[in-house]
Amino acid sequence: MNQHFQKDCAEILTERHAKGQISRRQMMAGLGALLGTTTLGLGARGAQAAEGQLVFVNWGGDALDAMDAAFGQPFTAESGIKVLYDGSGPTEGAIIAQSKSGSPTWDLVDAEPFSAQALGRQGMMTPIDYDIVDPAKQREGFGWEYASSCYFYSYVIAYDATQFETPPTSLADFFDAENFPGKRAMYKWGAGMWEAALLADGVAPEDLYPLDLDRAHKKIEAFKEHIGAFWGGGAESQSLLLNGDVSMALIWNTRATLLHKDTEGEITYTYDDGIIGPGGIAVLEGNPGGTEAAMQYIASTQVPERQVELFMLLGNGPSNPAADSLIPEDERRFNPMDPANLPKQVALDMDWYETNYSAALDAYLQIISA
Repeated sequence: MNQHFQKDCAEILTERHAKGQISRRQMMAGLGALLGTTTLGLGARGAQAAEGQLVFVNWGGDALDAMDAAFGQPFTAESGIKVLYDGSGPTEGAIIAQSKSGSPTWDLVDAEPFSAQALGRQGMMTPIDYDIVDPAKQREGFGWEYASSCYFYSYVIAYDATQFETPPTSLADFFDAENFPGKRAMYKWGAGMWEAALLADGVAPEDLYPLDLDRAHKKIEAFKEHIGAFWGGGAESQSLLLNGDVSMALIWNTRATLLHKDTEGEITYTYDDGIIGPGGIAVLEGNPGGTEAAMQYIASTQVPERQVELFMLLGNGPSNPAADSLIPEDERRFNPMDPANLPKQVALDMDWYETNYSAALDAYLQIISA
C-alpha cells in the first residue's frame, strides 16, 4: 500500500510544478523531504554503497532527478555523510535478495512497517536503535522494532458537496446509497477498505482487529452495484470526482486536499471516520554504511521543521507531533494528525497487516474483479 501512496506523492509534486503552483526548488525539496535523500541521477544499476555515504532505496519514478533534498542535504551538512537515492524499488523480494547475497549494497529503505517487521523477524532488518532515534519524537504507538515512522496519510471520505444538501459524516453514510445517492469509488489494493466496510457495518473502532474479513467482503460485495470504480492511483481517484463519475470516494487525504483547494470546496472531504496509514524507514541488517550512521539519518528526519515542509507541499501528516503546532494555523485543518482530526480516525494495525495482508488482498481482488 505504501509504495502506491509514495509514487502518488511524487506525481503530485510534479503536477504542481507543471501548473506553476510551486517552484522547481520547492518540487525538489518536497521530493527530498518525502524520500529523505539526495538523488544523483543514478543509472539502471542504482546506487552502490561507499565509505562516507548511505544508500536509501525508494520507489523512484521519472520525476525524480538530481536534487538537493530537504532531508538529505541537512543531514550531510550535519554529519558529512552523503545520502544517495536509488529508485529501483525496495520490494520484499529485492530486500530478501540483498540479504541473502551476504553483501548488501543498500542501507535504508522506504518500508511499510508491517513488511519491515516481517523481514526483521527473519533477520533481514536491523532493530531501530531508540537510543539514537528519539521515541519522544514519534507519535505514541507508531514506533516499531524494525521501522521508524516518517510520515502519515489517511483514507478519507471525499465528496461532491454540490450533490448533497446534507454532507456525509461517517462511513455508514458512504455505504448508504439511499440517503446519499450516487456512485462511489474505493481503493483497488484493499488497505483501509476492510476497515471502512466494518465500521460502516457497525463494528466499533476498538473492536476492529482482528478484522472479520468475511463480514467486510460481504459488505463490499453487497454494495458493488453502487461502486463506479476501484481506483489504483491518486490521480485516478481525483479525476473520478472531478469528472463526475462518482459523487463520493474513499481516497488519500493528499488528493482530497488538492480537490478541496482546486475546486474552492465544491469537492471536499471529512476526517470523520478517517483511516490512518503510516509510512516507515527501515535499515537492512549488515548495511554497508553502518548501523550508527543509518540511525543518525533516521533521527535527522525527525526534525519538525523538515516535516512541516513536506506537509505544506503534499499534505503528509508529520510523524513528530511537535511539528503540528508549527504548521500555519489556516492549514492545520488539512493535517491528518492534527489534534482536532486525529481523534476522529482509526489507524491501520501493522501487526494484523504483517500476518494477513497477502491472503486478504487475494480474496479482496477476487471479489472486486468478479
